[in-house]
Amino acid sequence: MKRRNSRRKHILLYLLAAVMVMLTALVPPAPHMVSAAPAGKAASPPAAHSGSVTRQEAEQKQPPRVAVIIDDFGNDMRGTEEMFKLPVKITVAVMPFMRSSEQDARRAHELGFDVLVHLPMEPRQGKPEWLGPGAVLTSMNDAEVRRRVEAALDNVPYAIGINNHMGSKVTGDERVMGIVLAVCKERGLFFVDSHTNYRSVAGRMARELGMPPVENHIFLDDVHSASHVIKQMKLVQERAMSQKFCVTIGHVGIQGKETAAGIRSGIAGMKDKVQFVGISDLVREEWKWNARLTLP
Repeated sequence: MKRRNSRRKHILLYLLAAVMVMLTALVPPAPHMVSAAPAGKAASPPAAHSGSVTRQEAEQKQPPRVAVIIDDFGNDMRGTEEMFKLPVKITVAVMPFMRSSEQDARRAHELGFDVLVHLPMEPRQGKPEWLGPGAVLTSMNDAEVRRRVEAALDNVPYAIGINNHMGSKVTGDERVMGIVLAVCKERGLFFVDSHTNYRSVAGRMARELGMPPVENHIFLDDVHSASHVIKQMKLVQERAMSQKFCVTIGHVGIQGKETAAGIRSGIAGMKDKVQFVGISDLVREEWKWNARLTLP
């Protein structure tokens, strides 16, 4: 009797074990549990892909930019060679109808520099002979203004824009500036206001036409000495670092070598703090200007 009961007990245990195995196979495993974040702390979101950079982050990483425009090329002026040999990218503003206008424009282009037409424009004060040939005057009718602007552009190869030579009277005249800007827009160019007139209408009118309102911020050689230019270059750096970019203008001419020497010295102290760019680089990046040009 005891042997029979023992046999039954073994059979029941065997059946119970078989049932447990079957239940284990049928029930799905519990999901993997993520440990909770410590009290007072939210769980961290998934890490972003290490290679992805947002546009805002890219702009924040971009160094401050400086566009150095050198005016008055085209007449083989003093300092021309020194400017062409500066160790950074510059923008060469060439006066039209002068003895080396085409030569200087082509050389600048070959060096990878931007070229502007340095268009003579009537000032409020100053000697008429300072203007040079092909000047735009407020006394001209609309057709003559247009002819002068188009002729100047045709005379300077590789020009991507215009800036004013003198011009304190013209840049304050809505009628004349409207024609100048219209020609620029038709040709895919932009206008750089040298700011010889602080009541200039050029920037406002450019914005109204959907063009970049580019303007000079600092003259480098308003006092003609290398030491002054060095001081101005420090102001350029400060302005670029606080406002992201700076447009600055210097000149070849009587004190062209001194200006070039001051710029070169200034560059030495700025090269690790700012990026020197052509004016077209700045206009494209800052104002998203991508006009199509037809160059020779």
